[in-house]
Amino acid sequence: MNIIITGASSGVGFEAVIELTSSGKHKVIALARSQAKLEKLLEISKSLNPDCILYAIAFDIVHDDYTGLQQFIDANLDGRVDVLINNAGVLVNKPFMKLQEMDFVEMLQSNYLGHVRIIQNLLQFMMSGSHIVNIGSMGGFQGSAKFPGLSAYSASKAALHTLTECLAQELNEQGIKVNCLALGSAQTEMLEAAFPGYESPVMAFEMGKYIADFALTGHKFFNGRILPVALTTP
Repeated sequence: MNIIITGASSGVGFEAVIELTSSGKHKVIALARSQAKLEKLLEISKSLNPDCILYAIAFDIVHDDYTGLQQFIDANLDGRVDVLINNAGVLVNKPFMKLQEMDFVEMLQSNYLGHVRIIQNLLQFMMSGSHIVNIGSMGGFQGSAKFPGLSAYSASKAALHTLTECLAQELNEQGIKVNCLALGSAQTEMLEAAFPGYESPVMAFEMGKYIADFALTGHKFFNGRILPVALTTP
């Protein structure tokens, strides 16, 4: 399969790429803003599977122009994308009364609007049987317990969840499936920065493997679903 994944330079995105490239069956484009971290990802992937096909590209899904990426897909993926994993995002832990308007803007841009942009720009490469996987959060999952300091983050993820449901209907006639994984905590750099000292019971590599497996097979069983992926469902 031809797979594109955003937010690939660290955390569960990084680990999902390692899993997807390990078999040598797929061509993977890994997108993130940090070129240095992407080079580390490429180094590790090649060390585990020297024959893997991985293109690690520094790219900002919110602000960069998509023309070059589209041309790269035409040239290196034969103009076809089978799986798009929208994993990029940021997390701010700050009390509501201390949040500035720009905090909400940043959350919406990184966790929602960036995914809107990349889907709109890559849909032309997706055919019947393709799968879009949005990475949401239990923080934005209806009915789940909400945590102080995460109002901006959780609201942006809730928007992504609703987009998933809408796109599944809109793209149904094209045969493109759209699902969302509402993740619980996993031990990542982003989690550690937002919640110093907290230790998640789930390791990043475990969650990354789950995401990779679901991206490859989940569309056979689900469409338009927001699926909680957590040890607890508060």
